[in-house]
Amino acid sequence: MLKLDIFLSALANGLMTGAVYALIALGLTLVYGVLHIINFAHGAMLTAAMFAVFICHAWLGIDPYLAVFILTPLFFGLGYAIQRLVISPASHGDDSNILLVTLGLSIIIENGLLMGFRSDTRSIDVPYGFSVIEIGNLFLSTPKVIAFVAAFVVAGLLGLLLVRTDTGKAIRAVAKERTGAALSGIDVEHIYAVTFGIGAACLAIAACLLMPTFLVNPRAGNAFVLVAFTIVVLGGMGSIGGALIGGLIIGVVESLSGLYFGESLGQIGIFLIFILVLLFRPTGLFGAKA
Repeated sequence: MLKLDIFLSALANGLMTGAVYALIALGLTLVYGVLHIINFAHGAMLTAAMFAVFICHAWLGIDPYLAVFILTPLFFGLGYAIQRLVISPASHGDDSNILLVTLGLSIIIENGLLMGFRSDTRSIDVPYGFSVIEIGNLFLSTPKVIAFVAAFVVAGLLGLLLVRTDTGKAIRAVAKERTGAALSGIDVEHIYAVTFGIGAACLAIAACLLMPTFLVNPRAGNAFVLVAFTIVVLGGMGSIGGALIGGLIIGVVESLSGLYFGESLGQIGIFLIFILVLLFRPTGLFGAKA
């Protein structure tokens, strides 16, 4: 029988990890909600963002948490350009072509990183990397606590963007009915690119939060994006709130599975949930029927 403090520590760790998972899933579910496609380049773009954080720290001496102010607008612009100049022209208006284009982008990005950084695993050394915050009998990793708080802040800001701003209202209009939005004077192609850019910006923020405690290699993003897909399915495709809650649930499940079944089997609970959701509630917790 495990002691209560060990269980609570695993629970807290799962919640903090799940918040970052949710941040990765936010970009994925937002792109799906507007463009109605799965972005297969999501994992490769996360890897690229993690390497960008590594470069900022190792080569330029910029702290990962400060790099967020550089990389977030940079990756927004990169995402906007990829959608506007590559994905949209190459797809010719066919959603199935978009899937192939994003898959091709994933392969190009991953192999470009392999060429530039080889297959070596990289990490960064920050003074607070192993610092902890003590709460009673719990010892919480400081970088994970920061990531937990930051993920909620970003999710809140994204929610405000969608509800309070003209751009957010245009994004919701295009997600609901692209033809009607176009007839209302909304530049649909611009909104597509903005949405893709926001998804890329979320990845940049997630990378800055991950790097103080995680390692990176040219395939690192693939593991995270598999979890993100599960979160999107669990929360409901296109649901921002569902992605946040789903991320927390998945983080807790992964942590408790690792506690009870061993670290090597920590993700078994995630994929059991994935299968069960597909079987019994394919719309997810907060998804709507098509």
